[in-house]
Amino acid sequence: MALLVRNVCKVLGQAPLKSSARTIHIGSVRFLESIEPGHKTKCTLIPGDGVGPELVVSVQHIFKAADVPVEFEPYFLSEVNPTLSVPLEQVSGSIARNGVCLKGILATPDHSHTGELQTLNMKLRKELDLYSNVVHVKSLPGIKSRHKNVDCVIIREQTEGEYSALEHESVPGVVECLKIVTATKSQRIAKFAFDYAVKNNRKKVTCVHKANIMKLGDGLFLKSCQEIAKLYPRIQFETMIVDNCTMQMVSNPHQFDVMVTPNLYGNIVDNLASGLVGGAGVVAGASYSAECVVFEPGARHTYSEAVGKNVANPTAMILCSVKLLNHLNLRKYSEQIRDALNRVLNDGKYLTKDLGGQSSTTEFTHAVINSLR
Repeated sequence: MALLVRNVCKVLGQAPLKSSARTIHIGSVRFLESIEPGHKTKCTLIPGDGVGPELVVSVQHIFKAADVPVEFEPYFLSEVNPTLSVPLEQVSGSIARNGVCLKGILATPDHSHTGELQTLNMKLRKELDLYSNVVHVKSLPGIKSRHKNVDCVIIREQTEGEYSALEHESVPGVVECLKIVTATKSQRIAKFAFDYAVKNNRKKVTCVHKANIMKLGDGLFLKSCQEIAKLYPRIQFETMIVDNCTMQMVSNPHQFDVMVTPNLYGNIVDNLASGLVGGAGVVAGASYSAECVVFEPGARHTYSEAVGKNVANPTAMILCSVKLLNHLNLRKYSEQIRDALNRVLNDGKYLTKDLGGQSSTTEFTHAVINSLR
């Protein structure tokens, strides 16, 4: 373990704050082990589009009430409001410098007429090599759903596959899309999944694929997972075709523990699984590179139709902030906020409309703050 001492430079005209942490490595990913008391940790903040800024405000109010030793470094990044957006390089530089970020969902407009195929999300992932997206789908107290006690983790490779942005119209009316699958990145995400299983005392890893049809592309992904699985004999390994996987998820989600998927399938399974435990507003996620992590909601919905109506559910963003605090080893604060959130959900008096209640975003946030006290 190496002692990492950072002196954060002036940003947005603010004086730098000292932050020091011990780091450990799990696989190829760096995790913070400890932070010296008395110091504030600087984290990049991207409010996102849609209701993202409203949800971020909820987290900021809760952090202030709990006196969390974190200072946010905000940057507005957007494709739908480009005139207000800061340059991507400035945002990625902040994340690389701070090592941790809390992010709302970015909307993706249709740029097909301009020839721009890469979205801002894709550019950010490429810039920082955020290759692993982790979504923990877990039943929460007080939220009604068809299945109880769901607890699985979906790990998605998110830098290649169908989302490689390599498309062209070969002749009018005929479009060719290239799906890129490499052994290096397939083995990397497989190793991340098995390392995650070991670190978190998980028992099984399921490789989700479509190698029966895409014999070369998905076949390479499947083969890579099988090779890595041999290095972890204590972890049970199974494979499942993606269409069967979706059916199994809605009929018997309890059979899954850790799932490792290519890019497109992971995106679909993330959203399907979120629906099992209450919807897009209650599931947190994170995207990892070897050097940094971006915490963001697990289901990629901006909920733009609710902007300014004060009705959005901040649960997913609050859970993202809890994961952020755990990552920073600020467990006292993460447990305090998580327990307060669970009490509000279990009590059921201040639920937002998506959970069957009538409370506003503000009322829900105040309920969590009051539960802190």
